[in-house]
Amino acid sequence: MSSFDFFWGLGDFLQWMLSPLDSIGNVFNYACIALGFVGLFIWLKMQNDYNKEEFK
Repeated sequence: MSSFDFFWGLGDFLQWMLSPLDSIGNVFNYACIALGFVGLFIWLKMQNDYNKEEFK
């Protein structure tokens, strides 16, 4: 058994194990982007409140 056979088998095994994740598709990516924008807007609102309080 050569190292080529080992790594080829390892790659086939990982591809088989991770294949259910293909059904998720881009949903996870879109959720991360949406969560990032929500966090950005929360942070901007809080920063605006802090600036108003500081520069009264």
